[in-house]
Amino acid sequence: MQINHFSPLEKLVSSIFPNKKIKAFAPLPQSGSSRRYYRIELENKILIGTFNEDIEENEAFFHFTEVFLSKNLQVPKIYAIDNSRKYYLQEYLGKENLYEKLSETNSFDDEILPLYKQVLTNLVQFQLSASSLDFSKAYPRHSFDKQSILWDLSYFKYYFLKFLDISFNEQRLEDDFHRFADYLLEERADFFMYRDFQSRNVVVKNDGTVAFVDYQGGRKGALQYDLASLLYDAKANLSEEVRNYLLNFYLKELKQYIKVDETSFKNYFNAFVLIRALQALGAYGFRGIFEQKAHFLKSIPYAIENLKRLKIKLNFLTSFPELAVVVDKILESDKWKEYAIFDDEKEQLTVHIKSFSYKKQLPYDNSGNGGGFIFDCRFLPNPGRIDKYKHLTGIDDVVKKYLQEKKEMTQFLDNVFDIVDDAVTNYVKREFKHISVNFGCTGGQHRSVYSAEQLYFYLKNKFGDKILLDLYHRELGIKK
Repeated sequence: MQINHFSPLEKLVSSIFPNKKIKAFAPLPQSGSSRRYYRIELENKILIGTFNEDIEENEAFFHFTEVFLSKNLQVPKIYAIDNSRKYYLQEYLGKENLYEKLSETNSFDDEILPLYKQVLTNLVQFQLSASSLDFSKAYPRHSFDKQSILWDLSYFKYYFLKFLDISFNEQRLEDDFHRFADYLLEERADFFMYRDFQSRNVVVKNDGTVAFVDYQGGRKGALQYDLASLLYDAKANLSEEVRNYLLNFYLKELKQYIKVDETSFKNYFNAFVLIRALQALGAYGFRGIFEQKAHFLKSIPYAIENLKRLKIKLNFLTSFPELAVVVDKILESDKWKEYAIFDDEKEQLTVHIKSFSYKKQLPYDNSGNGGGFIFDCRFLPNPGRIDKYKHLTGIDDVVKKYLQEKKEMTQFLDNVFDIVDDAVTNYVKREFKHISVNFGCTGGQHRSVYSAEQLYFYLKNKFGDKILLDLYHRELGIKK
């Protein structure tokens, strides 16, 4: 049931701004959490209205905000909280975040570098505020302890490795997870850990200064985790040169306040980059593949590239052999490509065409739109029942010739072409970005493959460079 959040938020607005009427009330896009945010426009003022069913998480946010504001850290003021502690009004800091700013320039230029330096200078202050915080209010854990680390590793195991059917020895991997957690906990961990310190949670204000949001998951932890989160933020896609420069800048800032062993810090930093990378892959599996949220699917290719770059730095992985095997298998596998969304900033419509077997799961729609056409080819003549064709596919000439001569196949494809042609023409006019067309048969080898190939060539001849085509034969592992 859809809950109407307008009325309780309207009452809060009236309680603090009794003479101002709401001119506009609009929901903001939902990200990875269940919280709901609304942009509330008054005369000469904008507020952010928030609803969150999780009261304990809200209380952590309220406490952290109070302490951060007392230390002049740039976080949103909280104007009002209702009696249920589920609704509150907070300050509107601006419409653009650091990730969007970086995306505008598509490069790490003279405007972006000072922003990252500002962010890192502020990060040090957040981390050193730990002595003023009551971590009993942190939620769901007071610290990034062994339980927290094992949760993250299990998140990765169940929502990425198992989703993608990447094989591993479960007991040996669990043993490595425990040893890896113990290794991470050797590092000093009495600082504030923001937990989700990434470019989308940094607001760039109109005056060029930065402010920070979404720290309700904060807890006590090591310094390296938040630094790893920012510098290895998947879609920000910073170069290794920039990452090294910013790492050294951060250490210079930090040394103004505490003594730092740089060699030790950097060794542990790489380990925290890995735990953050694995946690992120788990999130992309759950929020992206399971919940089909496009933003997370778009991050998968960048996360894999991060892992590829990171691997050469992971000398400590020799102590965790099964974890090392898993990292290698991820980098060798193409299975994640079925789910990932690659750069779709192009103007053309992309038509995703897949062949698949009904004996396995239905095809996954990685556009984030929730599905598309699925055509059942199982009623058509099956060359797989003929011995000489059994070990061939719908790409082989003799199988193609066999199916071309079948009246049922010709009629079927004519109908498919008419339906898909109408849809593609309409979607091009409406400037849509994605449409998926799937063909299924018993084994995903003959009829579905042939049909997918024929549609690919039909659309290529009909629409040319007006559209982009993405053809994937799932059971054959062939992608065009």
